[in-house]
Amino acid sequence: MKNILVKNVGMVLVSVMIMSGNTFAEEAKKVDTQAESTTSKSSNTSDLVELIDVAGRQRMLSQRIAKDYLYAGKKVATSKANKQLDKALNELLSAHKVLVESINDPEIKNLLAFVEMSSEDFKATAKEPFSLDNAQLILDLSESMLEGSQYVVNSLKDLAKVSESKIVGQAGKQRMLAQRIAKYYIAYQAGIKDKNTVDQMKDAVKTFSDSHNSLMQNQSNTPEINRKLNEIDRLWKIVYKFYLNIEKGGLPLIVFNTTDNITKKMNEVTKLYVELYK
Repeated sequence: MKNILVKNVGMVLVSVMIMSGNTFAEEAKKVDTQAESTTSKSSNTSDLVELIDVAGRQRMLSQRIAKDYLYAGKKVATSKANKQLDKALNELLSAHKVLVESINDPEIKNLLAFVEMSSEDFKATAKEPFSLDNAQLILDLSESMLEGSQYVVNSLKDLAKVSESKIVGQAGKQRMLAQRIAKYYIAYQAGIKDKNTVDQMKDAVKTFSDSHNSLMQNQSNTPEINRKLNEIDRLWKIVYKFYLNIEKGGLPLIVFNTTDNITKKMNEVTKLYVELYK
C-alpha cells in the first residue's frame, strides 16, 4: 500500500512538472513575443528620432546657404562662405535623399516632393552672381525651405509620439536659429534694410534665448550635455548683444564666426540628445 501511494504521488509530481513545463514554456514564449514587440517599437522610435535630427538639420542648412550666399556676395569671409555654401548644398541634397528613402507617410512624402522642387531653385539661385534681386530671392527661398523642413520635423514628432523627440527637435532648431541670425544680419548689411529683416533678427535672438534656457533646465540632461550647454551659455551672454545691433552693423566677421561656433556646438548637443533618447 505504501509503495502504491509513493508511486501515485510520484506520477502526480511528474504530471505537475510536465504541466508546469508547458506553462513555463508558454509564459517564456509570451515574454519573448512581448520583448520582440517592445524592441521593434523601440527601434522604430529610435529611427524616427534620428530622422527628426536629419530633417531638423535641413532647417539649419536652408538658413546657412542663404547666409553664405549673402556673405560671399558682400565679400566678407568670401573663401570660407563659398566653401561652406558648396558643402551645405551637397548636405542638403544628401539629407533629402535619406528622408525620401526612409519615410513612407504619404503626406510627408508629398511635402518632401515640394521641398525637392524648392531645393532645385535654391541651388540654381545660390550659383547665380550676387545682386540685390537674387539676394531677396534666396531669402524668400530659404524661408520656403525652412517652412517645409519644419513641417517634416513636426510630422515626424507626431509619428514618434514620445515627449523626448520634442527635445531633439528643440535642440536641433537652435542650430537653425544661429544661422538665421547671421543670415538676417548680413542681409541688412547687403541692402535689404526693411522692418521685416530687423524684426526677424530680433525674433530669432529671443527664440534662441528662450529655448536655450529651457534646454538648460531639462532634467534628463547628462553631465556632458550640461557642460556643452554651459559653454554656449557663456558665449551667448556676450554675443547676443552684437546681433541685436543689426542696424548699427560693423561686426559681420564676429557674427559669422560666433554663429558658426554656436551651430557646431548645438549640433553636438543634438547628437547627444539623439543617443540619449534612442
